Amino acid sequence: MDLILIRHPAPAIDAGVCYGKSDVPLAGNASESALALAARLAALGAPLPQHFATSPLQRCADIAQRLAQHVGCACEIDARLSEIDFGAWEGQRWDAIDRAALDAWAADLRHARTHGGESVAQFEARIGAWLERWREPMAEPVSSVLAVTHAGVMRTIASLLLGEPLETTLKWPLQMAAIVWLRRGAPGGGWRLLHWNV
Repeated sequence: MDLILIRHPAPAIDAGVCYGKSDVPLAGNASESALALAARLAALGAPLPQHFATSPLQRCADIAQRLAQHVGCACEIDARLSEIDFGAWEGQRWDAIDRAALDAWAADLRHARTHGGESVAQFEARIGAWLERWREPMAEPVSSVLAVTHAGVMRTIASLLLGEPLETTLKWPLQMAAIVWLRRGAPGGGWRLLHWNV
């Protein structure tokens, strides 16, 4: 099975602002971005998706709806593909957030909820629940899944499927509009990374 993940293009928000689950729009034209992504997917030889999903946040959903029209399939909106909820930090500049609060969060990355939003463990569980539908056995096997989502989601999926510590995948570069392609071999087999940040 192929799992292809697309990070949304640049949102219309200042650099350095925490915007996790905040619903900010795209900075650019969604139709043009979707056409560019379709061309990049074709150049990679990506299969047409049997299932297409997107985060409900408009910076993903606006692209996904246009990309779905281009490839001729329906797109499912799935809240489990939303970015992590940073609670009270949403909309604040990272450099304006209390240093002690950031340090407390970093000291217990998986379980701290200093901001009052989701812990990383809660975030992982939400994404893991989405991944469960693609695990064996499936009533109707699906050979290719495409999802438009967020950097945190993509790094967490990579961690969960490849068995890499999240602390490692958080360091992997991931540009706006980046494509990540993972593949599972035989049913019940392991996952491997075909492309990262292309």
